[in-house]
Amino acid sequence: MFLIDGFGALLSAFLLGIVLTRYESTFGMPRQALYFLAILPCLFAVYDFICYFRTKENRGSFLKAIGIANLLYCCISIGFVLHHFQKLTILGLLYFMGEILIVTVLASVEIKTANELAKESN
Repeated sequence: MFLIDGFGALLSAFLLGIVLTRYESTFGMPRQALYFLAILPCLFAVYDFICYFRTKENRGSFLKAIGIANLLYCCISIGFVLHHFQKLTILGLLYFMGEILIVTVLASVEIKTANELAKESN
């Protein structure tokens, strides 16, 4: 799960920080907002890769933490979408709706898996 989340976070950071900023007028989200949103998945990727390579015990709690962080990221993204709604194009709305949907599903699976790991260790 950590690798899936980590590589997904890198993809999000690349899309937000490189692709969408180059085509700001096509998506409508202001460049500064995109850079801010891109920083968070970068931090998540670092966390994921550290957890994958370094954590041997209590992985469930680390997985739950990234799941919750992902849900908070979705809330922040929704806030940015609502704040910049008038500027967003259809493509921008579709991108953010898709990203929020994918990250929410991933976070749900992470939290569910973390809870199952906690049951197994008890």
